[in-house]
Amino acid sequence: MKAVVFHGIGDIRLDTVSEPKIQHATDAIIRLTSSAICGTDLHMIRGTFPGMKPGTILGHEGVGIVEEVGRGIRNLRRGDRVVVPSTIGCGNCSYCRSGYSAQCDDANPNGPTAGTAFFGGPEPTGPFDGLQAEYARIPFAHHNLIRLPGDVTDDQAILLSDIYPTGYFGADLAEVTEGDVVAVWGCGPVGLFAIISAFQMGAHRVIAIDGHADRLDKARELGAETINFNEEDPVEVIKELTRGIGPDRAVDAVGIDSERPKQGPAAVSGEQAREFDQQVSKIAPDAKPQGTLWKPGDGPSQAITWAVQTLAKAGSLGIIGVYPQTDQFFPIGAAMNKNLTVKMGNCNHRSYIPRLVDMVNTGSVDPTSIITQIEPMTDVIEAYKQFDQRRHGWVKVELRPGG
Repeated sequence: MKAVVFHGIGDIRLDTVSEPKIQHATDAIIRLTSSAICGTDLHMIRGTFPGMKPGTILGHEGVGIVEEVGRGIRNLRRGDRVVVPSTIGCGNCSYCRSGYSAQCDDANPNGPTAGTAFFGGPEPTGPFDGLQAEYARIPFAHHNLIRLPGDVTDDQAILLSDIYPTGYFGADLAEVTEGDVVAVWGCGPVGLFAIISAFQMGAHRVIAIDGHADRLDKARELGAETINFNEEDPVEVIKELTRGIGPDRAVDAVGIDSERPKQGPAAVSGEQAREFDQQVSKIAPDAKPQGTLWKPGDGPSQAITWAVQTLAKAGSLGIIGVYPQTDQFFPIGAAMNKNLTVKMGNCNHRSYIPRLVDMVNTGSVDPTSIITQIEPMTDVIEAYKQFDQRRHGWVKVELRPGG
């Protein structure tokens, strides 16, 4: 079968690999009908999220058809159409039973304290071969495959595998309630779904901050007020928009590759950008130079710094942007002295997906406006390049493994 395989930092290939086999009684094999490229994939390809094992199939978003089930699977059968939660849980440990499937005790083969297991991730997460392939093995399939109603399309369902539940999780972590003013930092796909989710939870206003005009256009279409940090100082603009109070809630939907302004009042100089890359090279010698992208070792990320600076006193911050375990920086003093509440983590996808499937199925929301490209798997390497370079208009890329 064809699959997108990680060979090294900056080196991914569309390879012919062996089809997966049932390994355990609770496994299932699915044929992928839809996959996607996520910003998290870029973290690993750039080397800013370390520990990737060469030979690992990438991708953690998938929709497909069940082809085979292990003898321990009693709720699925061949031919069922399913969506795959990106994070992997066993469905039986105390964490899964409490809804914290991203902290499952049994899914990660590295042990109960190893952290979240997910598809297509670095070695500490499993590793598990991912979903940018024609077929995939799904462990604990009774828990990690969710059947789809016939009226929910693949284009809708692929957004339910990771980015919609993650955006919803971010708004939930930030404790968004009726009447809140919410700041969403980053208008990539997850940030856009955090905007949608904040409004669903009753937010009165959502202020969206990014440095890319096409993403800000999408945010405005969703009803957000927008700030381009390459044109304005977001701290000053937010003060003006909120009469100096700041937003009640904030969501960091950027994570490790948070950008610093390239121009405008808060811009970094070329010399500063080079210094950032030099600092990064000491910590991650193989990481790709990214200029104005924040990296572990720089200090607190730009998004988190701005979020803490602008939040209202006693406000709350939800962090869903991906950060590696090597990152040890947070502006704790500023947060403490404003009595901020900070919550963060990897999304417990299995807890959110069923309700979002119902919402899509009933027509209360159609998430497909976030998709900007649909590409065949044969064009995946070029699609990765365009997405990595933040090519104008490339916000969310769906892949079709079958053609």
